[in-house]
Amino acid sequence: MTIEHMSILDLSEEDFGLRSTLDACVKCTICETQCPVARVTDLFPGPKFVGPQGERYRKDGQIVDSSIDYCSSCGTCTLVCPQGVKVAEINHHARTAMKQEKGISLRDKLIARTTFMGKAMTPVAPIANWALGVKPIRIITEAVIGIHRSAPMPTAQTRTFESWFRKHTPLPKAGTNGQQVIFFHGCAGEYFEVETSIHSVQVLEHLGYEVLVPPHGCCGLALQSNGLYDDARKYVSRLSNDLRAANRDALIVTASGSCGGMLKHEAKDILRMDTPELNDVSVRTRDICEFLMDLYDEGKLDLNFQHMDLTIPYHAPCQLKSTGMGMPAVELMGLIPGVKVVESGQPCCGMAGTYGVKKEKYDIAQAVGQPVFDFIKQVNAELAACDTETCRWQLRTATGANVVHPIWLIHKAYGLS
Repeated sequence: MTIEHMSILDLSEEDFGLRSTLDACVKCTICETQCPVARVTDLFPGPKFVGPQGERYRKDGQIVDSSIDYCSSCGTCTLVCPQGVKVAEINHHARTAMKQEKGISLRDKLIARTTFMGKAMTPVAPIANWALGVKPIRIITEAVIGIHRSAPMPTAQTRTFESWFRKHTPLPKAGTNGQQVIFFHGCAGEYFEVETSIHSVQVLEHLGYEVLVPPHGCCGLALQSNGLYDDARKYVSRLSNDLRAANRDALIVTASGSCGGMLKHEAKDILRMDTPELNDVSVRTRDICEFLMDLYDEGKLDLNFQHMDLTIPYHAPCQLKSTGMGMPAVELMGLIPGVKVVESGQPCCGMAGTYGVKKEKYDIAQAVGQPVFDFIKQVNAELAACDTETCRWQLRTATGANVVHPIWLIHKAYGLS
């Protein structure tokens, strides 16, 4: 059976290597106390209950407790477990088995296809943005499809990043250090967060790199999150081949924390993919803040930053924290003279990819994110930073602040704006 035709129901938990971690659970309840969803609603009894505890009663994808559907897959439980139990992964597979048995809704199939949304919205960007702001249209969409009327939505752009890249003139320093990097923009960076992708390329060129952007598409994360594992595997395979079409010795740099995390660990840990192509791109992938801090540690980062008198609130997305890289963005922004970075200290903003747009989960997502919203308003109500696209959409909508990728600040400090 090929990886493209595997189903979650075709694989045992022994094959996933997750059941072997169950008995390490000592029921310390640390995961329960740190779970951002269980903190705000009784609809989700907690990761230990639906995870290690419930897993012992499951067999062949059997549904034990449908409350597992309220897990946002933020990964906090696995991150904080002192015993190394793969709580989030166990929950993810169990929830997917349940969704596949019940049938995946049309809504979940639609919102998982970000590339389709981008291609549809870009040619008619002004109309699309207008329609997303019309309350009667949003009310109808909520009733028919199940996307909450107040859920954060991306802003359509009039051009894609790749169209900009094909026409742009590299900065004078580009290629002067004799090295190439591959820029992985992700689908949101291609269609919705175009400015972040442009800033990333210009910063890399300013540092002397020749930036390669082979045409590529979606990483499949939203498909995976909504239980469409087979489709997600196809996307990962295609993306791996696309990124390998450029220099196979060059590092792959991304400004999308979630997409980078998909290649670095989720495709392996959740989708159980183990192909030479994925392994190749996985070990070469770096988050852009991680990449720049590596340069700093090697004494190779240009520190000729302009002074900026600024205190900026920063929220580290849960998907980025799950990669185990720490918070390089905090250190990076802190290198700019006059900049003070204050980190939220919160596990999740509530968005969790597509979780926060769903009608039945919207209120939970807002309650999860409220401490982050309050934090931004208290520290700097006008400007904040966050590494992943959907989290920025959530925080912008809830606070009214201009929530940017940390590379925005670096771009500005280098005088590239």
